[in-house]
Amino acid sequence: MKYDCLIVDDEVALSQSTCEYFNMFGVRSFWASDANACMDFFRENETRLILLDINLGSSSGFDLCKKLRETINIPILFISARNSDADMLLALNIGGDDYIQKPYSLSVLLAKVKAVLKRFGNTASDNSYNAGRLGVDFKQSRVTIDGREIQLKTMEYKLLAYLIKNRGRVVSKDEIFQNVWEDAITGDNTLNVHIRRLREKIEENPNRPQYIKTAWGTGYIFN
Repeated sequence: MKYDCLIVDDEVALSQSTCEYFNMFGVRSFWASDANACMDFFRENETRLILLDINLGSSSGFDLCKKLRETINIPILFISARNSDADMLLALNIGGDDYIQKPYSLSVLLAKVKAVLKRFGNTASDNSYNAGRLGVDFKQSRVTIDGREIQLKTMEYKLLAYLIKNRGRVVSKDEIFQNVWEDAITGDNTLNVHIRRLREKIEENPNRPQYIKTAWGTGYIFN
């Protein structure tokens, strides 16, 4: 599985809320509670960025950073309540790319993470999307659910691809009409039918969608 952000922190409530917040705004995130869980993550997954706490129970984020730097070169941002210059300098000298103090604002942290992801870039992520049970290969126009390919009609695929590429924000119906159908006078009924069929194909429970959510009176948001 490919993620945008891995959070390594033993503060359960804070980490889970950060992870949920990031996912809600289109930054695919995963949480690991300690160094062992972090290393287990990399056996089967990838990430574009790591948020790493210094205090990880019985282990140290400094030691984990050194170990990670032996094999990976992605951005590592330290997050910690410790505010001494010595800690900050050590974090940056062993391979950290930034040092963010707790408590942090979720919105500000998200903005920092998005800025780093944009700066470092990742063309592979523009060619595919993987989160939960859904996978999309944009180069081959291929959609999978739990690893099994499913068939979408042309407009269903165009609609799904557009929503995914604009995930994390509300996409208005007018915008969808103009950019998916390329027809400003397409009716609501046509869009509603396509949304319903998409949900039936990609959602576990189409009546309680996890991916394509309705923004009542406005449009849709891909979560």
